Amino acid sequence: MTFKMKYEIIPRYLPGTVTAPSVRRSCLPIHKVHFMVAHDTGNPSSTASGNVAYYTRSAYERDQEASAHLFVDDKEIIECIPFLTSDSPEKAWHVQYNTSIDNMIYGFDANDAAGGIELCYGGSINLSEAYTRYVWVMAYACYRFGLDPVKHITGHYILDPTRKVDPKNAFSLLCISFDDFIQDVASEYRECTMEEQKMLEKGVAETIINTWISPAWFKANGNNEQQDYLHWLANELRKAAGTPND
Repeated sequence: MTFKMKYEIIPRYLPGTVTAPSVRRSCLPIHKVHFMVAHDTGNPSSTASGNVAYYTRSAYERDQEASAHLFVDDKEIIECIPFLTSDSPEKAWHVQYNTSIDNMIYGFDANDAAGGIELCYGGSINLSEAYTRYVWVMAYACYRFGLDPVKHITGHYILDPTRKVDPKNAFSLLCISFDDFIQDVASEYRECTMEEQKMLEKGVAETIINTWISPAWFKANGNNEQQDYLHWLANELRKAAGTPND
């Protein structure tokens, strides 16, 4: 099963290496991705590139541990912590450790076992377009890590309800609920994993036309309506087989 790659995911990693990690990028591996966390930036009008640029500038500043794997707006999907553009996903600091709800639901801390994707909104950002890309990349993350979109996506506000409301900041502007979002991701997942219909074999099409349709066409001599229908049917078979119409 393959996944339809509708958009480019741009890798623009934050500073940091295994031997010299930064505050925002630990370079610690996620051994297995168990779920996804939906976020929004909470900072209206800030773009994907703008957020990543800020994270880059402040990567070594104290008390600036927060990070996320990807930022999505109406023009770009940027990955700043290796996740979908790398075979070795790394941890991002997108949910505080002092909440226990992630462990209660999934059995793991979100930072250790989940991807975090931020939706940008407000200002000149076309939120409908940004949301379309956001839904797609969330579906792709589920595909990459073998997750069920209905069971394995949660919201930041669910994991940290006393402090956070995202991604409902952005969703409310679209008049959609979190459940609507989950169904949109599930639908996108189905669409992007649907195998293309196989083309009819040329030989099979020719056999059907020559053995049944062509004789029937001659037999219908004088019945223009019947002959037109048989001619149309033969061309539909040719179309399915990728051969020219007659």
